[in-house]
Amino acid sequence: MMKFRIKLLFLRIKRKAVDWWNWLWAHLVAWLIAFFKLLPASPSINFFSHLARAIGPLTTRQRVAMENLSRAFPEMTEKERYAIALEMWQNMGRLFAEYIFLDKIFDFQPQATTPGLVEVDGIEIFLRLREEKRPHIFFTAHTGNFELLPICAATFGLNVTALFRPPNNPYIAKRVLKARRTAMGHLVPSKAGAAWALGGKLAEGNDVGMLVDQKFRKGILTKFFNQPVLTNPLLGKLARQYECDVYPARSIRLPNGRFRLELYEKMELPKNGDGTLDVEATAQKLNDIVECWVREYPGQWMWFHNRWEIAPPKKRKTQNG
Repeated sequence: MMKFRIKLLFLRIKRKAVDWWNWLWAHLVAWLIAFFKLLPASPSINFFSHLARAIGPLTTRQRVAMENLSRAFPEMTEKERYAIALEMWQNMGRLFAEYIFLDKIFDFQPQATTPGLVEVDGIEIFLRLREEKRPHIFFTAHTGNFELLPICAATFGLNVTALFRPPNNPYIAKRVLKARRTAMGHLVPSKAGAAWALGGKLAEGNDVGMLVDQKFRKGILTKFFNQPVLTNPLLGKLARQYECDVYPARSIRLPNGRFRLELYEKMELPKNGDGTLDVEATAQKLNDIVECWVREYPGQWMWFHNRWEIAPPKKRKTQNG
């Protein structure tokens, strides 16, 4: 009994210590963001770009990135893959700083005659979808500055509810959710109940957005860069249930701190023999589209993510389309 009480006391102390550390780290991040908001955007973004390029290769995530790059590009030399990893770290540093200055870097105005930092391909699609009285699903990947896409949609009058993965730190997650609500429409954290929340939005005739290039431990087995990966079947299931058109969109980072946001025509969804949407084939098609994007701009994707990590089959539940 005494051992049990000691163990319980230890667990409580550990939880308190973790909670305290999360609280402290969240406040440090908040103070850092508040400080940099007082500075000019461009120098701050460049500073974080150089900082991430210097620190990133020294972290444990560099090893993950290099392993992933060797899977995706076995034909490349180690030097070529390392160069991509460096560009990725620069992109991550810029992405962090750009999050602070989203209101300054998103200067796109549909009627403007002078180009700004953001250019948009697919304006006619945005305008057409705005007039359609039916729900749509947009998907993208962690390329360029993907945070700009829902802001762009809002510029054209499309209110997109986006599925996002909150940070592990609950205090930072709360701040991120509060900040994103102001500029990016509604958000749904990717946790239990997310599918119901997104389904509810579609049932009401609203649009939803999803990032589709993350590992999903209970996903279906597909391929990415010809390697087995687990992919979330949610997009296909929602599109099948609510009979939604699905539109690819991506952000491309251009020189001199500029961006190109691209919205493509609706994706042709694969069907089963009975005419219903094939969820597994849809998941694979999403991977194929994202792979094309990553191959075109490999330094703009998050290579440090454990995309190819798969648990042993006995630990995974079989997914039915």
